[in-house]
Amino acid sequence: MTSISRLPSGAGVGLRLPQIAEVVATRPSVGWLEIHPENFLANPHATELLTELSQHYFISVHSVGISIGSVGGIDRLHLKRVRALVDRINPVFVSGHLAWSTYGGEYLNDLLPLPYNLEALRLIEAHVREVQETLGRRYLIENPSSYIGFRTSMMSEAEFLSELVGRTGCQLLCDVSNAYISAQNMGYDVYQYIDSLPADAIGEVHLGGFTVEEDEASPGAELLIDTHAAAIAEPVWNLYAHAIRRFGARPTLIEWDNNIPLFAALLAEAAHADEVVAGTMALEARCADAC
Repeated sequence: MTSISRLPSGAGVGLRLPQIAEVVATRPSVGWLEIHPENFLANPHATELLTELSQHYFISVHSVGISIGSVGGIDRLHLKRVRALVDRINPVFVSGHLAWSTYGGEYLNDLLPLPYNLEALRLIEAHVREVQETLGRRYLIENPSSYIGFRTSMMSEAEFLSELVGRTGCQLLCDVSNAYISAQNMGYDVYQYIDSLPADAIGEVHLGGFTVEEDEASPGAELLIDTHAAAIAEPVWNLYAHAIRRFGARPTLIEWDNNIPLFAALLAEAAHADEVVAGTMALEARCADAC
């Protein structure tokens, strides 16, 4: 499988179609850019602009349509189209979600959850292997934001992801915001969750904003929703610092998909991520010297 010898330095931002002309025109100083391939596969002009940007920036491809959790199998035609885009722009990462989003040939506008049991593990394992063989490179799997659990689950999410890494050789995309959301919604220790992930398998980190809503199933309780429609919350920044201590510095991506602000606001969030990494690593170095 293809191996990328160089990695981005500094945090990156998600590039969405409304911003692409501005980025092509201004060439902002940013560590890297991440795109959803589904926004480009049927948009030749945007693909031309993306190809131009790929000559100047590291690009990461983050798919929302491969659906490795679908029992009906992967849409192989869609996967081949993603492969064609990957071959064209040579991204530093290709990633997707631990979720399913297709049924009966129809795409659902959501990333739906899975039980963490052996049956689901075997299904995901087969699909990840197929994706990696088709793409000719490692695939990064992102931990989901969770709102429900399954009685049929036999292992924790961290155990499920660790087992998947061991079986397929894939890497993990640790979405720190998703981890925080899931822990708050499901009632477990998010710091313990981060500590349970296999550090060597973490290839990329995501940070994004969430929205607080009332939990209709439990009046008076709150539910965190992964909307990518706000600035990153302070508890997530604190968890990010812990993740850096646990994993080491990793390429980090700022996601903002709804209520998209000016591009300068995304760059400011990326700059803050760089500050958190620098401060955390400096503190770790001082602690190591003191020991």
